[in-house]
Amino acid sequence: MSSPGPELPPPRAPAPPADPAALLNPGFATAVAPDIYRARFVTTRGDFVVEVRRDLAPHGADRFYNLVRIGFYDGTRFFRAIDGFMVQWGIPGDPAVASAWHDATIADDPNKRTNGRGTISFAKTASPDSATTQVFVNYGDNGRLDMMHFSPFGEVVEGMAALDALYKGYGEKPSQSRIQSEGDAYLNGFPLMDRILRARVEGE
Repeated sequence: MSSPGPELPPPRAPAPPADPAALLNPGFATAVAPDIYRARFVTTRGDFVVEVRRDLAPHGADRFYNLVRIGFYDGTRFFRAIDGFMVQWGIPGDPAVASAWHDATIADDPNKRTNGRGTISFAKTASPDSATTQVFVNYGDNGRLDMMHFSPFGEVVEGMAALDALYKGYGEKPSQSRIQSEGDAYLNGFPLMDRILRARVEGE
């Protein structure tokens, strides 16, 4: 049996979520991120830590910072986990929150680092400047994504084993559109799906 991860540092005021209203209003979540920061994710498979570098992808680094600070990822599911490819999350279980952020897009960042194992990028559609809240961590070398403007803004520096251990049996079956519109009421039909319990910026 694995031992629990280290305790998170106590938050400084204002404690995340900095303003719960930001979950329903993206305009309240526009802080500029530190040049380098770490975010700890506590999951049903253990902890992992992402180190973000703003010089790699400033738009992505800023958006991720704000989402973590307001508690956006707390309770969200790893709805797309494909062995050897990637694991994706970032659609909230509350359809009202999903709707509020649906069109809150950010500009694409130029690729300064390849999508190698352990790197994290924002998911997007085939259209430019379409990323909102969904992110993915690469399980393997996915350099083919570089030309499609999936720009890594950081990497997993601790706990990659927790991500490797996520349940992958559902593959591509979960419908993203139904997650958006139905939230947890739909996701509860996938009882083995792992989730994020909480995420915090370390030191805040």
